Amino acid sequence: MSETPPEPQTPQGPEGAPGDAPAMRVLNQYVKDLSFESPNAPEMVRPDLPPPAVEVAVDVNARGLGSDQYEVELSCSATATRDGKTVFVVETNYAGLFLIQNVPQEQIEGVLLVTAPQLLFPFARQVIASATADGGFNPLRLEPLDFAGMYTMQKARAAQGGEPPVGHA
Repeated sequence: MSETPPEPQTPQGPEGAPGDAPAMRVLNQYVKDLSFESPNAPEMVRPDLPPPAVEVAVDVNARGLGSDQYEVELSCSATATRDGKTVFVVETNYAGLFLIQNVPQEQIEGVLLVTAPQLLFPFARQVIASATADGGFNPLRLEPLDFAGMYTMQKARAAQGGEPPVGHA
């Protein structure tokens, strides 16, 4: 039995005719970069040790590729330390290729820096969890993130003369 991939759906207007309805499709998702280091193994891998302190950093970047296509890159890094020593460092850049059509220009930034990373985050979270588990540690499960809140704070900083939110959240 062969499977035929579903036809791409076009936004529909009244009576099923193609319309101007806003549309967003994930065309692809991929790991752009992945790094895991455990510089003090095997000393820090012992199961009898207390859990390490973990610092997490997240960043979002977006760029237009033309033809209503955009790449959104979610960068996640976590550094675990115990007694002043590095237990592990894990970093990933997880990206998605998005097709965004019929969205007003003033709303594109929010779609790219809020909606798109919300879709990518569960997959980036799994990459981090798998990398730490493969490194001999308990899987690091990142807490859900408030991308809308991050975006709002970035816009507020930009309004005060800080870094502009375009491409970053």
